[in-house]
Amino acid sequence: MASHTASQTYLSTRGGSYGLPFEEVVLKGLASDGGLFIPEEIPTLPSDWASAWKDLSFADLAYNVLSLYISPSEIPPQDLTDIIRRSYSTFRAPHITPLVTLDEKKNLYLLELFHGPTFAFKDVALQFLGNLFEYFLVRRNKGKTGHERHHLTVVGATSGDTGSAAIYGLRGKKDVSVFILHPKGRVSPIQEAQMTTVLDANVHNLAVEGTFDDCQDTVKALFADEDINGTHKLAAVNSINWARILAQTTYYFHAYFSLTRSPKWKSSVSKVRFVVPTGNFGDVLAGYFAKKMGLPIDKLVVATNENDILDRFWKSGYYEKQAVHGKAAEGGLPADGAQAHEEGVRETLSPAMDILVSSNFERLLWFLAHQVYGHGSTEAHRQTAGEQVRVWLSDLKTKNGFGVDAALLRAAKADFESERVSDHETLATIQHFYKPGPPAATDGASNGANGTALQGGYILDPHSAIGIAASLRSIARSPSSDLHHISLATAHPAKFANAVDLALKDEEGFTFDAILPEQFVGLDKMEKRVRFVAKSEGLAGMRAIIREEVARELKGG
Repeated sequence: MASHTASQTYLSTRGGSYGLPFEEVVLKGLASDGGLFIPEEIPTLPSDWASAWKDLSFADLAYNVLSLYISPSEIPPQDLTDIIRRSYSTFRAPHITPLVTLDEKKNLYLLELFHGPTFAFKDVALQFLGNLFEYFLVRRNKGKTGHERHHLTVVGATSGDTGSAAIYGLRGKKDVSVFILHPKGRVSPIQEAQMTTVLDANVHNLAVEGTFDDCQDTVKALFADEDINGTHKLAAVNSINWARILAQTTYYFHAYFSLTRSPKWKSSVSKVRFVVPTGNFGDVLAGYFAKKMGLPIDKLVVATNENDILDRFWKSGYYEKQAVHGKAAEGGLPADGAQAHEEGVRETLSPAMDILVSSNFERLLWFLAHQVYGHGSTEAHRQTAGEQVRVWLSDLKTKNGFGVDAALLRAAKADFESERVSDHETLATIQHFYKPGPPAATDGASNGANGTALQGGYILDPHSAIGIAASLRSIARSPSSDLHHISLATAHPAKFANAVDLALKDEEGFTFDAILPEQFVGLDKMEKRVRFVAKSEGLAGMRAIIREEVARELKGG
């Protein structure tokens, strides 16, 4: 496409699709060969980026980053600017993702990503994705009426956070119906209330009998079902959608510029590492794209909980499922959603990271294979990478894992390090940072976020605590006054209240009510709309529910 650069056209990680435009990639979500979409090239930053971008607002910075991946022939500059501004107008913090100094002596910072509508980092991407869906649909439906209109049916499974963020990103959007399946009685009360109290006509909450695995299996079956796909245009909203990764890239640049304004930053010698609590690998992958574009990141540190397939890969070069069952799988807190996950996952205090495999890791594997094994023409280079990814993913499916050679592992270690953090260490980290003096504001935050500072300490949620624990290990390994660590805070502590309470219940003066955001107060007493789905209804029952609800919605009642 002459109107697109290589970074504005997309291919599948498994080699079945090339040269796709951004709009098709966003609306499709998953490639037809089962692969994930990535840009055909990672763009290089303009030569003056460091000076030209350093004082930009979050929205203006997002425009500069995103426009490298989106052709103006698909979304004109003014339209993209408007989409971005609307997406982040819903955030409570003026700087959108403020940077907080957590330990000045150790150059340790916290990037607060939970200032969106649902108090989780996923809002940064899903507010943007919701507005993208709306923009493309409005354009496609111009001058059309009735059945001529392109209507999108978004279907997703959630164990808590993704569902509420997707609902808040899509609520009230024209020509979009959103169906979110959650395991009945297996998500935290706050997460369930955040979803089910949204009463917009296009939002459909389905409480499914069973586990998150049952919900996920149903969603996969729907996408593979010729019957429902023959009548409804299904779309994905989880982290396999490329637009989610792209939107998250912005806050790495924003955090970097915030850090460079700190008095302790020395432009000639200072370095920065980003530490990312990681489950499905989407959040840290956004950092990889930022690094490859040219953002001077020393290392990306992957921080896992006890579901440690990623940590084991970086330590050994083997990517293998290690399912646990029975007593060995027990842990975490059911009230925080620990029992929502698929069979074989260990339940932990950080349930949003409880995974057997990381769905977005496939994207990194393609780039590593392209770097290490590619040869010949550009086309041959890409085909080689796609073929290798297909082999690896086939081995993962049939043999429960695969190994990589020393050259590829070296390439992976050039950009990444990894750490595994236990539940015990998670609790200890929450306790430790509750006790020091208040964190200093680096980028417009005042003693941290509303609801995270109490009695001179900082209250971490369990996922953010994993990132901080991993940061402290990285600092100990590489002690230097010129090395800075930015750890990503992925959720407000109130979203995982029971884990925080377990850590701090014996601390004098601690009361969770004091840090509860006003938006959560009384949430459990608000009107709810949710439909129960029995396991016995199966795929046919779910198909019928979707058709029934979409038909009622389109009729206006």
